Amino acid sequence: MTSAAPPPPLASPSPLRSSSQPPSPLRSSSQSPSPLPAPSPSPSPGPTAGPRVVILDYGSGNLRSAERALARTGADVTVTSDLSAAAEADGLVVPGVGAYASCMAGIESLGAGPVIASRVAQGRPVLGICVGMQILFDSGVEHGVETKGIGLLPGAVTRLTASRIPHMGWNTVSAGAGSRLFDDTAAGERFYFVHSYAASDLDLLRDAGATVTTASHDLPFAAAVELGSLSAAQFHPEKSGDAGYALLRNWVTRL
Repeated sequence: MTSAAPPPPLASPSPLRSSSQPPSPLRSSSQSPSPLPAPSPSPSPGPTAGPRVVILDYGSGNLRSAERALARTGADVTVTSDLSAAAEADGLVVPGVGAYASCMAGIESLGAGPVIASRVAQGRPVLGICVGMQILFDSGVEHGVETKGIGLLPGAVTRLTASRIPHMGWNTVSAGAGSRLFDDTAAGERFYFVHSYAASDLDLLRDAGATVTTASHDLPFAAAVELGSLSAAQFHPEKSGDAGYALLRNWVTRL
C-alpha cells in the first residue's frame, strides 16, 4: 500500500494591524461643526390696504377725480352704484354736480336715500361733496321749485345772494371750532368752489349741534358741515390741491 500524499501546506495568515499602529483619525470633539445654512429671509409683507371707501355712482359727480384724490390718502377706493357695497364700506362719499332736482332724481332712482340715512343713523361715516352736500338737507329751491332732499341736515338750500353768480374759483374758509375736517389746516388755505346755491341758515345748523365752517361770497354761507358721522363740503376737495388733500386725509384717517 502506498502512503497517502502529505496535505498541502497551510497558507500563512494575513498579517494583523499591530496594536501599536495608531487608529484611523477621528474628528476631534473640539473641532467646530460645519455651519448650518442661514435661514431664508421671510418675504416682506405686502402693502396694507387702507380703509374701504365707496364713491356712490348715481349718475352725477366728478367720480374719477374724487377717486384719484381719495386714493392718494391711502384709501381703498371703489366707484360703484352697488348699494350693498355702499352700506358695507368704511366710508361713503356722495358726490354731485349740476341741478339739485336732477341729483335727487338719481338718488331716488337708485334707491340710495335710505342707505345713506341708515349709515348716518348707525354712526357710520358719510361725506357729501358739492351738490352731494346740498341733497343732504331737507330741501333745495331752484328756479322757484322746491325739491325734497334726504333730510339729514336741517334747512333749505337756496340761491346765493351776491352780485356775481355763480361763485366760482378759490376762496378761503373760516373753520368751525373743533372741526375735524379742518384739523391742522392753516388759516388762509383756499378751496375751489363752483356753485350758485348754498345753505345759508347758519344758526339753524348750529342749533342742531353741527360744526359749521363758513365762506363768504358777499354774504356768509356753509362751506362745510359736520354733524355726528356726517360730513359735507360745498367746495370740491378733489380739485383743491394740497388743502383738499389734507381735508380728505383727515376724513379717511378717522374711518
